[in-house]
Amino acid sequence: MQIVHTLAELRRALKPAALRAFVPTMGNLHQGHLDLMQLARQEVDKRAGDNKHHSAGMTVASIFVNRLQFGPHEDFDTYPRTLENDCAMLKANGCDLVFAPSEKDLYPDPQVFKVHPPAELSDILEGAFRPGFFVGVSTVVHKLFNIVQPDLAVFGKKDYQQLMVIRRMVQQMALPIEIIGGETRRAEDGLALSSRNGYLSPEERAEAVQLSMALKSLAAAARTGNAAGELDVEAIEAAAMQALRARGWQPDYLTVRRQHDLSPVSGTCAEPLVVLGAAKLGKTRLIDNLEV
Repeated sequence: MQIVHTLAELRRALKPAALRAFVPTMGNLHQGHLDLMQLARQEVDKRAGDNKHHSAGMTVASIFVNRLQFGPHEDFDTYPRTLENDCAMLKANGCDLVFAPSEKDLYPDPQVFKVHPPAELSDILEGAFRPGFFVGVSTVVHKLFNIVQPDLAVFGKKDYQQLMVIRRMVQQMALPIEIIGGETRRAEDGLALSSRNGYLSPEERAEAVQLSMALKSLAAAARTGNAAGELDVEAIEAAAMQALRARGWQPDYLTVRRQHDLSPVSGTCAEPLVVLGAAKLGKTRLIDNLEV
């Protein structure tokens, strides 16, 4: 596996004729990220028709902590940078090339041209609580797509809204890239793996599973209500929020939405649904979701 830091190094390392699969990350990797890399490797090998040799295709990962997607009071400065360990794990999970640029490499000039997703998708849920987040995500992902020029890119479903924003961006911009969503990797107790789980104290880690449990209860209530033809969305969302507050959490949202556009649900709904949640436990903000 090769590790490069500058655009010039990356361009020399990319194989012109290779099928490219891309996994963008901010580093501080966990098994969920490695699942995405393994999925990228499998897709490249399957599509290249060669499971023994990687010369017909290549997998690329980026490691970059993107300042543009952090708010002024968020954890950009303290976000763990673990490049050496990240690269070792990527190498063991099928990665051919790591692009780990500095801010000066990726943003040699102030990034005044930015990608602004539509407000109805980017200013709700995560976007409502993290203003500008999806502008930062869309801008850096679009820039990385231009640099790496992948044929396919893999993103995790744990960041459900982010995956939807990226899919829409690729569609709207007519980018020749297939977006693949990887399933959320969970710990044995059900907690969704996240780089920010490392901020949790042992006591908080034991409590953290309650977010996924609250979403399971919310999903069950949504399914029962739909089956009975009576879905009081506001009531079941309020009950889920109160259950977490009673345990000392500070929830931002626990909500039932339509899968295809994350719009609110009222009454019965025959469409596929997703429940999404974001809540702070101590100083750590966690997110999760479950498709219904």
